[in-house]
Amino acid sequence: VVILSLLMYPVLRSLALQLHSAVTGSYISGTHSIAFINCLNEQIAKDIARAIMDKKLAACVNILPKSSALYFWKGELEESTEILLLVKTRTSKIGELSNYVRSIHPFEIPEIISLPIDQGNPLYLKWIEESVPRD
Repeated sequence: VVILSLLMYPVLRSLALQLHSAVTGSYISGTHSIAFINCLNEQIAKDIARAIMDKKLAACVNILPKSSALYFWKGELEESTEILLLVKTRTSKIGELSNYVRSIHPFEIPEIISLPIDQGNPLYLKWIEESVPRD
């Protein structure tokens, strides 16, 4: 019984948080995330952003202007300009988003990282939830 309780804790906690959120209308921290994806140029960024939106993997993708990047690649210091995508989505979609972007991104190892959203405008967070279908 103790082992079963320990194994079931994450599921029970998640259900309790969802029930609390539904009853109180409060936001569950970490339900949504922002993913950061770097692209070589604006056209690639637009193509990837549109592909993400077409697959309904995000509620919104911002395309930020050029930034300079310094990084080590294969033992050498590299410098380039890149375009940054900010992808707002459900945290549960991050794995699918990452797999999809890796399949279409021209970089050998594309940068795809995400951070959970802790707080925000409740109406905006609700809009993300309504815009991105559940799993």
